[in-house]
Amino acid sequence: MGKPLIIAIDGPAASGKGTLSRRLANLYGLKHLDTGTLYRGVAWLMLRDDLDPRDAEAAAEVARAFDPEALGTADLRTPTVGRGASLVAVHEGVRKALFDFQRSFGLTPPGAVLDGRDIGTVIFPDATVKFFITASAEERAKRRYEELRVQDQSVTFENTLAELKRRDERDQNREEAPLKPAAEAEIIDTSKLTPDEVLGRASRIIDNIRKAMEA
Repeated sequence: MGKPLIIAIDGPAASGKGTLSRRLANLYGLKHLDTGTLYRGVAWLMLRDDLDPRDAEAAAEVARAFDPEALGTADLRTPTVGRGASLVAVHEGVRKALFDFQRSFGLTPPGAVLDGRDIGTVIFPDATVKFFITASAEERAKRRYEELRVQDQSVTFENTLAELKRRDERDQNREEAPLKPAAEAEIIDTSKLTPDEVLGRASRIIDNIRKAMEA
């Protein structure tokens, strides 16, 4: 049996990495893990129990006991949970607690597509293929605004852009696993590309790398 195919996809919020990851998983018959849901899950559990996501010790304790099944039908996509996820993700104890879960998921044959912010740099530095998906802050804020206003008509583009920039700042400057492209990552800017164009570009890169490995 060959090594599992691991596709690592990193990038900032609303860059399009989630859409690409799901489509690549379907294309290559792989499992998919949005690792952000793990951090959102920890944040949701803390908020449910009136715990402060800034509390590193409490966050690590929740992460160590984390069970995806405990989330039930929880809505993890709210702005409040998103802010909480960004806060718990800076804690070293939380990241260590979730590390093994992600590794085990990816290494189970036939492999997986994992998307997040430190997949290619920390979780799977040995990934078969690494991508860093990005877009301008304005384009990403537009996408996120369109998503959020369906839930909350009071959301404004200006506030969405400001929150996205704050999150970028936290993600890029945290001491533990900051958001950055892996040295060998293929960088795709989706600002002016359609989802089909992004998929086509990424799949060509994957196919070329796999052919080179088999040669």
